[in-house]
Amino acid sequence: MSEIKNTKQQVRLPLILALAISAGIWIGATFAEPKTDRNDLKAAIYKLQEIITYINRDYVDSVNTNELVEFGIQQMLEKLDPHSSYIPARDASLAQSQLDGEFDGIGVEFGIIRDTIYVVAPLTGGPSEKLGIQSGDQIIKVDGKTVAGTGITNRDVFDLLRGPRGSKVIVDIRRKSQKDLLNFEIIRDKIPQYSINASYMVDETTGYIKVTRFAATTHEEFRKSVTSLKEQGMTRLILDLQSNPGGYMGAAIQIADEILGQNAVIVSQKGKLSRYNQIATASRPGLFEDGSVIVLINEGSASASEIVAGAIQDNDRGLIVGRRSFGKGLVQMPIDLSDGAELRLTIARYYTPSGRSIQKPYGNDEDYNSDWNNRFEHGEFFTADSIRFNDSLRYETLSGRTVYGGGGIMPDFFVPLDTTMASSYVNRLFNSDSAREFILDYLEKNKKKFENMSFEDYYAKFQVSEEMLQSLIKVGERNKVKFDEKDYRKSKDYLKILIKAHMGRNLYDDNAFYRVINDINEVYLQALTLFGEAEKLAFAPKVNE
Repeated sequence: MSEIKNTKQQVRLPLILALAISAGIWIGATFAEPKTDRNDLKAAIYKLQEIITYINRDYVDSVNTNELVEFGIQQMLEKLDPHSSYIPARDASLAQSQLDGEFDGIGVEFGIIRDTIYVVAPLTGGPSEKLGIQSGDQIIKVDGKTVAGTGITNRDVFDLLRGPRGSKVIVDIRRKSQKDLLNFEIIRDKIPQYSINASYMVDETTGYIKVTRFAATTHEEFRKSVTSLKEQGMTRLILDLQSNPGGYMGAAIQIADEILGQNAVIVSQKGKLSRYNQIATASRPGLFEDGSVIVLINEGSASASEIVAGAIQDNDRGLIVGRRSFGKGLVQMPIDLSDGAELRLTIARYYTPSGRSIQKPYGNDEDYNSDWNNRFEHGEFFTADSIRFNDSLRYETLSGRTVYGGGGIMPDFFVPLDTTMASSYVNRLFNSDSAREFILDYLEKNKKKFENMSFEDYYAKFQVSEEMLQSLIKVGERNKVKFDEKDYRKSKDYLKILIKAHMGRNLYDDNAFYRVINDINEVYLQALTLFGEAEKLAFAPKVNE
């Protein structure tokens, strides 16, 4: 979701309803009843206060009034728009850490396999890596309490292992090469989360940057990536925003500013209150204002991703390649509540430089929530001809090209979804964590094989063998994933690539994963053939020149 990040003088608006209800619990209906007016805020609050007071005092069973309040808040927000939301205090810090770009913890990527916490990888520079915790380690106890075989959830793991910087947690780990449990005393520290998962040179002139979300650190990460790639000879950029759900609006504006020329309009927003009306323009010399640019999007690219794609498309700065984006053009403001909860309230709509709103209709919640399924069933993922635009929402880019508002960014070059390799059997192997379990076990048994292998050798020479796949099938069966021979034959080559990509991530980094998986990414492969078109577009005469 696109959001306005509050300043240090952050508006801390306790939710009026919550305070009114809280007061009503204690003092009852002692206020003079205000005049009834269906649009009168005081009258509405008074009515809610009356009801919660009667429930608290007279209802036949004991009730948790805080839970009632939170349920009521959720129901209210559902009447507004799909993106205004309430985050309870217990979840607010976790949600915020996804946007801040860092959190306090022990620094491991984990998975839960057969009711046991597995370390997928210690995070680079984190306390766990420094202590020697390894991929494949099983966390059996935390602070003396057994956590294996207890039905533990991802949320439980966050609660146990995250904590304030400088605090201590003791974990007992089972390692396959050791007979006894290993005891580690870990001092929690600041753990960075990266929003740019891959940055590498495709060839001598083409750079690739994968942005997975727009967080507080994304702009800084982007500048470092572009600087490094330019030093390696980059004159053409693929910016991959596929399945990027968005994040901070400011981060999207900053990245667009690095690509667009001085004074180019990036995005505007308009709300009910004039203080929310803004126009963002490119205001500084950007790091990549001259080279050819191609942006990759798909149906999972939303919000801040659409701001970047829309700005580049409307300014004719580069090509947009892929499939129509999600269609979220609403801006949320995070508001801290008095109890630590957070309200993310929609306060404006945003518009691309040509003036189009790309927010898809949301009057019917069922249609909105099932939009992806509807697109799939209507054939939109497979042919551009199935997409119909309202001619009243027709706009023009700077060079006079036609673009449309009303529901996402339509790419300049459409790439259909390739479903020829995927299968439900492969999905079950990964959803059951069978693939992850197999990879961790395989790497543990074959450590020496990879000790001195560079990624370039791994990428060029390592192949997933039939023997490896048979072992994976057995792991799946142990996890109640029934073998499907028809699906297996259909997806065998695809499965090999997936295993190699995920194994490469464990051995090296996210760059390794994307280098391998992009070999079958149809949008990426199409983009590599279109830089001639991107260059023509960048130098096309503009209508207002």
